[in-house]
Formats: sequence, structure tokens, C-alpha cells
Amino acid sequence: MAWVFILVAGLFEVAMAYSLKLSDGFSAPLPSVGFVVFSVLSFGLLALGLKTLEVGTAYAVWTGIGAVGTAVLGIVALGEDASALKIASILLIIAGVVGLNLAGGGH
Repeated sequence: MAWVFILVAGLFEVAMAYSLKLSDGFSAPLPSVGFVVFSVLSFGLLALGLKTLEVGTAYAVWTGIGAVGTAVLGIVALGEDASALKIASILLIIAGVVGLNLAGGGH
């Protein structure tokens, strides 16, 4: 169940970053509130996952989901650049997270 918490927390981290972008420096009320709500949900679920998982691996997975998800969302929804280097870097993040899990960081 702890990994489910980390996975969902990572997805809320993506929503948090997207809300932050849409908040326009916290001048747009609804996305600003969304940022706060998604932040609390993301960190809360991370905390629940950390009750049983190793901090290094769980945190890396959480941030990896957030980084990859936010980068992909930026490309798909915000029209950000999708250069070969950016795609390769996203794949390297995924490889690093998988490597940490294979190294035995989970329960």
C-alpha cells in the first residue's frame, strides 16, 4: 500500500506544479488554491508512504514521478519544447528511479 501512496503523491506533485504554473505568481485564485490543496495531499501521502519505505528510494520515486510527469505535461499541455535531449533526460530520470528500486529500496 505504501507504494500506492507514493505513486498517487507523485501524481499530486504533477498537479501541484501545473497549478503553480497556472497561478501566474499566485495572482489567479483558483489555481493558487489548487496548488495548496495538491501540495498538502502530495506531502501527506508521501509521509504515509515513508512510514514503511526507505526514505531515499521513496523520495526519489516521488520526485521522479513529479519531474517526469511535469515535463511530459509541459510538452503535451503547454506546448513546451520536446527536444531529443529533453526526451533523453526524461528517460534517464526513469532509468534512475527504476535502478533505485532494483537496488532494493522498497518493501
